Amino acid sequence: MGIEQIVNYLEISDGLACAGQPSREEYPLIREAGFDLVINLAMPDSPDAIPDEAELAHSLGLGYLAIPVVWEHPTLADLTNFFEAMDQHRAQRIFVHCVLNLRASVFVYLHRVARYEYRVARHEPQGAAWEDVLRIWTPDQTWTDFITLAVKDIARR
Repeated sequence: MGIEQIVNYLEISDGLACAGQPSREEYPLIREAGFDLVINLAMPDSPDAIPDEAELAHSLGLGYLAIPVVWEHPTLADLTNFFEAMDQHRAQRIFVHCVLNLRASVFVYLHRVARYEYRVARHEPQGAAWEDVLRIWTPDQTWTDFITLAVKDIARR
């Protein structure tokens, strides 16, 4: 029994992974796998949400940040908050989750696209990052439109 049992778990690198909502019983697996910080992109009233998730994370020695992203309306402000959190904690091993790793896989993808130094250090073309999203799901129109908007915004920075 390992971290791979968490719904839609996807290891991006040694320091970054994303997944769906871990259960209370699976939460210790995040720490055992060596992660330092959990970033939760799900809404607090999402299915299977853990009401005291921050406390649970802290009890295991994990940092915890909630950046609730409305499923039907992701925004560039949400993405900016996520980028800032990722940048502030870049020296840590980060576990990003939402309900099913749909939001999380897209936000992680956009972070990989936006952070040129990450791609160069990993010798990773943009296509490899997109293939990881497609391993989890095919974004619907709302999320395809958001990705298009976000990529244009990233290109302007």
